[in-house]
Amino acid sequence: MGQRLNLSNLLRNLLGSNNVYFEPPSDFKMKFPCIVYERAKLEPDYADNLPYKIDKVYYVTCIYDDPDSDLPLKLAQLPMSVQQRHYQSDNKHYDQFRLVY
Repeated sequence: MGQRLNLSNLLRNLLGSNNVYFEPPSDFKMKFPCIVYERAKLEPDYADNLPYKIDKVYYVTCIYDDPDSDLPLKLAQLPMSVQQRHYQSDNKHYDQFRLVY
């Protein structure tokens, strides 16, 4: 759990606020702009058919109002971060990233 809390702190520093949520329930009232993240999967590397390193992959979504926000650029600059998609819904912008942490 310590590793996930480190990620949460990293995302809070990047956002500049505490509006960072890990797997929030569907009825949770979020404050915007925000970052929502969830664990996606474990990704092992193998040697001799045995896992020698297992990375945790997270889906990180930034949600914001301003179409010129630099938040997606900040997330894209993190190591092992790849943007998966961008979409708009309910006058909000969403950028989803795949992050290995």
